Amino acid sequence: MSDADDRITLLEEMLAHQAKTIEELSDQLAEQWKVLEQTRAKLDRLTERFLSLEEQTRDATPVTRPPHY
Repeated sequence: MSDADDRITLLEEMLAHQAKTIEELSDQLAEQWKVLEQTRAKLDRLTERFLSLEEQTRDATPVTRPPHY
């Protein structure tokens, strides 16, 4: 084998390794995006729940001192 053949083989190996790495990173990114969307949905539900509870307490009878004070 010549130096040119060795260099081509080395470049092909590097390209294959980089392609595999890119695929793995893409899979990880897709998974992280799914987790982010789930977290965002959960935050939206908790925000709605908090606002609902806040609205309910606004209409509640204010806390006053008991008559024996």
